[in-house]
Amino acid sequence: MATFARVNISARRAPTSEPDWLTLGQAAKFLGVAQSTIRKWSDQGRVPAFYTPGGHRRYRRRDLETFLDRSGPGGRTEGPLVLVVDDDARLREFVRVNLEMEGYSVREASGAEDALKAIEDTAPELVLLDVVMPGVDGWQMLQRMQERHGSIPVIMFSGKIEENAAGDARQRGASGFLGKPFDPQQLIERAKQLVPA
Repeated sequence: MATFARVNISARRAPTSEPDWLTLGQAAKFLGVAQSTIRKWSDQGRVPAFYTPGGHRRYRRRDLETFLDRSGPGGRTEGPLVLVVDDDARLREFVRVNLEMEGYSVREASGAEDALKAIEDTAPELVLLDVVMPGVDGWQMLQRMQERHGSIPVIMFSGKIEENAAGDARQRGASGFLGKPFDPQQLIERAKQLVPA
C-alpha cells in the first residue's frame, strides 16, 4: 500500500492497484485539459489531489467526476452566456474550460460570420473577441455587432499589441483589451467585473 496525503489534511491511505486512482496525465486527459491546468486547479483547491511519498500527484476518479458534474461542460448551464470568438481552437477551449469552471455558460465561434450567427440565435451577455482573424477581423465584427445588437459588452484580445491598444479598443466601443498570451485569471476577473457569474 502506498501512502497518499492531501495538502493541509491528514494522511490517507489508498491501494495503488485500485484503478480508481489516476496520475496527473491521466486526470488531465480525463478532464480534457492540460496538465498545467489541473495542477493549478489542485493548488487552488478546486480539484482534490493526493500525493505519493515521492511527491507525485494522484487523483481519485470519483473526485474528478464530481468536479465535472459540479462545474464542467455538462454541469452548470445556467450561468451567464459568454461567446468566445477566435480562430485558434486550442485557445477557445482553454478560455471555455476556465470560464465554465467559474460558472459561465460558453459558446465558441471560429470566426466573425459564425459568431454573428450565434449572436442572432442567442444573444450572449459577454463576447470575448480576437482582433486578428482571417476574413472579417475583430474590429469589423465589433462594428457589425454594435450596429445589429447594441451594447453587448466585448473584451478584445490580440497577440499584436500596439502602444495604445486598450485606449483604441475603448474608443471603438469595447469594454476592455488584453494582450496575448494572457493569464486566464486576468480574463476571468475582467469577465466577472462586466458580467458576474
